[in-house]
Amino acid sequence: MAHDLNTHSKSVPLSDNAAQHPSVFARAFNSRDVAAVEQVYEPGGVLVTVPGQPVTGAARIAANQRFLDLGLPIEVRPRHVYVADDIALLIVDWTIDGTDCDGRPVHIEGTATDVARRGPDGRWRYIIDNPFGTAEPETHHG
Repeated sequence: MAHDLNTHSKSVPLSDNAAQHPSVFARAFNSRDVAAVEQVYEPGGVLVTVPGQPVTGAARIAANQRFLDLGLPIEVRPRHVYVADDIALLIVDWTIDGTDCDGRPVHIEGTATDVARRGPDGRWRYIIDNPFGTAEPETHHG
């Protein structure tokens, strides 16, 4: 499925503060607009929803769309932010919890180990989004 990322987007302002990037991601995610979510990544940024299987481009868009299709908000709680020049390591606890569009209870949580880079515009974007860190996904569907 092709996505036109230039139309109908609920644009989310990016931050010039690395510690705010997880909240920027949450606002984009909670807009339920995959184009808004794509704005928080560098074009070549990777998403790792399955350990050892990073995806980028159309596969990253599809993977994020599957999370958005749950119709549930994400809550993020940054634990640590380490910045060296224009690179940041973000350790973030997160939860997606509620009842999905089919009425089933959903609980997905993890501790992300993410890497963001400050772009030439001074704004932060993910280059590596690793939502489950080193752990296997903790997922419960009713």
